[in-house]
Amino acid sequence: MTDLKEIDQLLSRNTPGFSDKEMSIDLSLIAAFLSDTRKVLTFEFLPVADQSISRIDLLQKIDDSLSQLLLQSGFSDWQAKKDSFLQSLPELHRLLLGSIQAISDGDPASDSFSEIVLCYPGFYAITNYRIAHQLYALGLKFIARFLSEEAHHTTGIDINPGAQIGENFFIDHGTGIVIGETTIIGNQVKLYQGVTLGALSLKKGRLLRGLKRHPTVQDNVTIYSNAAIFGGETIIGEDSTVGANVYLTHSIPPHSIIYLGNSGIKIIPKVAQENVNEKA
Repeated sequence: MTDLKEIDQLLSRNTPGFSDKEMSIDLSLIAAFLSDTRKVLTFEFLPVADQSISRIDLLQKIDDSLSQLLLQSGFSDWQAKKDSFLQSLPELHRLLLGSIQAISDGDPASDSFSEIVLCYPGFYAITNYRIAHQLYALGLKFIARFLSEEAHHTTGIDINPGAQIGENFFIDHGTGIVIGETTIIGNQVKLYQGVTLGALSLKKGRLLRGLKRHPTVQDNVTIYSNAAIFGGETIIGEDSTVGANVYLTHSIPPHSIIYLGNSGIKIIPKVAQENVNEKA
């Protein structure tokens, strides 16, 4: 008969001195906090059954659960962090309304705002990102990462909570998107499935911590499916379009079209493309 005590001792021996303060955090409490916060931020678009509890009651539940999470995390300034998060909710709500409108305007397949909120994986991931980013900014990085990975698991969209993303952000389809921690994304940006905004090399590991490793995408940029853009110094200029399957490790100027042609990657000014279309 297997000696379970012996196996337990062997398992313990393999991790001598291991400790982690996050081990004291109640993960089910994080899940409840996320669910209630998502409901507060999208309340007007939820089914009637989900509106059986009032928004103010949900806010009280968020207040309570976040207080417990902050205390479990050992923050001495837990009250200030909790208040800062609660006060950020109206701004997060405004940003999410912008994404709902952008998706509605840009996707002819969408029939209602409620459909976008309840059915679109891109919006699901954006909502988790907005909540997680606010927690990340307050130094609650473990909880933030838990939220972003919940969306990653559910949708296949991986947005690091440290990324900085502007207004009216639109993810179409979305599966396979990766957005790294130091990515900066401007306003009115649209990403399709499989897009990677990544780092050039991670060979130096933690020595790269704190450095800008991921691209900057300026305003009004569209990036089509499976494009891969790498490097902290790489900037995609405003009002540009990046075609599908493009692999890019250098900047492109504003108002550009970059695409994969028969002989490699091509970059042309948008004005030139418009003139070609007019002549055609």
